[in-house]
Amino acid sequence: MIRINVLTVFPEMFGPVKEQSILGKAGEKGAIEINLINIRDFTEDKHRRTDDTPFGGGCGMLMTPQPVFDALRSVEGIKEQPILYMSPRGRILDEDMIRELAEVEEFTILCGHYEGVDQRILDHWNMREVSIGDYVLTGGELPAMVLIDAVSRFIPGVLGNEESAEDESVYSGLLEADQYTRPRDFEGMEVPEILTGGDHKKIRLWQLKESIRITAERRPEMLETWVRSEPELDGFTKKEKKEITDLIKSLTGKKTC
Repeated sequence: MIRINVLTVFPEMFGPVKEQSILGKAGEKGAIEINLINIRDFTEDKHRRTDDTPFGGGCGMLMTPQPVFDALRSVEGIKEQPILYMSPRGRILDEDMIRELAEVEEFTILCGHYEGVDQRILDHWNMREVSIGDYVLTGGELPAMVLIDAVSRFIPGVLGNEESAEDESVYSGLLEADQYTRPRDFEGMEVPEILTGGDHKKIRLWQLKESIRITAERRPEMLETWVRSEPELDGFTKKEKKEITDLIKSLTGKKTC
């Protein structure tokens, strides 16, 4: 079980994330606990303000140290766990970070708001700044939800037996092939015949080749990384491996496998 503490001025935003869908079921099973901490509950300001104007001028407001410090101090064992601050200037969230966080028993996320937070908060608590992309949002709540969802998929008991984070697009090293469901013919658009024939070996080969094509088109750098990893392609025949090799060579000019 993993416990994730979230410091925010808008805890109500996390209701649907915490209570619904896969995360809601994981919480019911005891695989994950999302502990929401309202920073406003710790402010000493009579109007429950958590922000103030920045020294040196500039537009916008900054979160003040006092309520954030006291909110963090309310978390038992806070100094022994990772503390993250969702920030566009942080390290981009990636698979390595997600897997690392999924291995700890507890971590804390600070959701900034307004124009950011007083730097002393980050310095004193040795926070790791984390970004979900090169763009700016109105607060850290949505990025925190993205991080929580991504991490949760690597926690035992969160995904059902029919699902595996390891098999997901991106984590497998390639983008997913196109997928289809019933009906086989919808308004004249038909499902690729190979997917309806029941030959699972042929389907697996088709899916891999489609993944390679799509990755080459949309994320060529990802395909190059996959090629350099020298995938073993277990379960494919010598002829099928040659088909895959020839496809990669035609798309990248490089031979592999």
